[in-house]
Amino acid sequence: MAEEASSAAAAAPAAAEGKMTMVVGVDESEHSFYALQWALQHFFAPGQAQQYRLVVVTAKPSAASAVGLAGPGAADVLPFVEADLKRSALRVIEKAKELCTQVSDAEFEALEGDARNVLCDAVERHHAEMLVVGSHGYGAIKRCLLPSSALLCSVPPPPPPPPKLHLQFSNLQ
Repeated sequence: MAEEASSAAAAAPAAAEGKMTMVVGVDESEHSFYALQWALQHFFAPGQAQQYRLVVVTAKPSAASAVGLAGPGAADVLPFVEADLKRSALRVIEKAKELCTQVSDAEFEALEGDARNVLCDAVERHHAEMLVVGSHGYGAIKRCLLPSSALLCSVPPPPPPPPKLHLQFSNLQ
């Protein structure tokens, strides 16, 4: 994929600047994008000095794991499933990019694999000090072992919107 793992050369300037690294896991869920928005509001506010380098990561399951190879003709479907999963991952990354316009030092990765493994690998590969995930979807990462210096920040879901009131008037005679 075009958005896959960043090169080591991209990480070198951040290390030179002395910035810490924050990995944010996103998927298609509202909860993960709420967590990304929370991180942006609290750590990347416009006009505020940015002390973190942001790495946004999404995991794309393999086509074989999504389809399974048990049924007849399943192998014929794999290319179509792979293309659909790739489009879905790229949509998630594009939505994340739209939200991260104020971040001066951001990387975006769409990697194939189990979400928990992809996020743990991203934390290790980028030597991240913080991992931000939503409470649903990537919430399973809580069971992952993080480096002792890393902080796991699991953002709770946003409060539900207040109920809408529907008033109905009728002409009583």
